[in-house]
Order: sequence, then C-alpha cells, then structure tokens
Amino acid sequence: MTNIPYRIAFGSIAVGVLVLGLKVLAFLLTGSVALYSDALESVINVVTALMALWALWWGARPADPKHPYGHHKIEYLAAVAEGVLIVLAALSILRAAWFGFLNPHPLDAAAHGLAISLVATVINAGWAQVLIRTGKRHRSPALVADGQHLMTDVFTTVGVLVGLLATVFTGWDVLDPLLAAAVAIGILLAGWGVMKGSFGGLLDEALSPDEQEHIHGVISDAANGALQAHDIRTRQAGRATFIDFHLVVPGGMTVDCAHDICDRIENALRDAVPGARITIHVEPETKAKDEGAVEI
Repeated sequence: MTNIPYRIAFGSIAVGVLVLGLKVLAFLLTGSVALYSDALESVINVVTALMALWALWWGARPADPKHPYGHHKIEYLAAVAEGVLIVLAALSILRAAWFGFLNPHPLDAAAHGLAISLVATVINAGWAQVLIRTGKRHRSPALVADGQHLMTDVFTTVGVLVGLLATVFTGWDVLDPLLAAAVAIGILLAGWGVMKGSFGGLLDEALSPDEQEHIHGVISDAANGALQAHDIRTRQAGRATFIDFHLVVPGGMTVDCAHDICDRIENALRDAVPGARITIHVEPETKAKDEGAVEI
C-alpha cells in the first residue's frame, strides 16, 4: 500500500482534534445543548480517525499461516465499530437534549459561538471530500466511512446553526434541545448507514454488475487459445478484489500452454483491477457449460 492513505489517516486525526477544539469552545461560549451535541460527535470523529489509521495499518499486513487471504477485512470491522460509536454518541445526545428540554435557558455569546462553529464546519466539509476521494482511489472502506461520517457531521452542524439562529431571533429557547434531539436522530441514521455499507464486504458480496462485466471483458480479451470461462466469482475485501473462475481449454493442450494462458489472464486482470487476487481452475473442453459462460 502507498503512503498516501497513511498520511490522510494521520491528517484526519489532526483535523479532528482541531475541529473538536473549536466546537468545544463554541459550546462553552454559548452553553447550547445543540452545540454540545455537535462537539460530542466531534469526539467520535477523533476516535474513528484513530480507528481508521489502525485499520489501514492492520489491513496492510501480509498474509500469514493463520490468515492466508490477508487481513483486508479488518477495515470493514473498523467501519462497523465506527457505526456503533456513532450510535452511542447519539444516545448520549438524546439524554442531554431531554434534560435541556426540561430546563431550557437562553444562549450566551451566540454570535461568537456560531461563528466558531461555522469555521469548524467548513474545515470538516473540505477534509471529508479529501477522505472520500482518497478512500475510493485506494479502495479503503475505512477512509470512505470516515469521510462519509464527517459529511454527516457537516450537514447536521449546518442544521444546528440555522436552528440556533432561529432561536436567537425568536427567543424560543426550547428550540435548542429540540435541535439537539434532531441531530441525535440524524446521527443514529448515519451510524446505521456506516455499518450497513460494511456488511456487504463482510458477507463477501459480489462486485457491481458493471465491474463484473469489465472483468469478463478482460478475461475474454486475454484468453486467446482457451475456449471459455465459467463460474466467474468476485468479492471485495478492503483493497483486495478476489476473482476466481474455471477456464476451459482444448483437451489436447499441454500444461505449459494452459499455464501461459493463465499467466496472460492474470497479468491483464491485475492491470485492470488494482489489488486483484486471482485463482483459475483449468478444465478440458468436456467441462464446458452452456449457460453463464464467457466465450473466448
């Protein structure tokens, strides 16, 4: 793995600590329950950034006798853990919102607190895009999940700021805890989304139809001399893409010739699919199938 995901993961920790400091300052200035909820979510952001860095390091470890297929799936487990932490933060926010609803109070230094929170939100929005783009480019579910979580934080903070402005102008102090409760519900949904996105990888879900079609085309173009490929299976595990299939060759073909074809296919797939792990089972023409096969 290149150093870029590591640098981005370290950057997430630094950005998370900076944004957390700004949001805590905004809460201390205003005493807003909604801004408290926003600051609490930033605590989770820092924790998830640390978890993403750990997942990248662990997932990049080479295969060993106990884990012959590598450690790639650890990133999915890290994303699920992030989702659990998000849900716990939401429950804590709901508790604070309830007590705030029972005892609402006016905001202090509202203008300064809102301005500081806005700066933190702009920083989060920019960094979230960096995380998502880098995660997709390097096929890192942990970085993508971290970026998606930050974008959820951005949307909820914008909603909080708009609502707090309404609180300031209307004098309805009860809006503050109600906003905190709304943030908590949004965070609960985000936590589920982060976990749901990792279930496919943990359950060995196949690649998308477009990706599978691309792989079929690469196999067909590179398999000159073979007859067909069938039972093509794919799955994603972190940055690794596992591809296995049966390759049908003429019955009289030598082992050397069949091996050369397999090498050609494997090289083409590795060029077309970053992180490809390929297994090919060679069969004689009597094993050809009529349905679901890629003709050469």
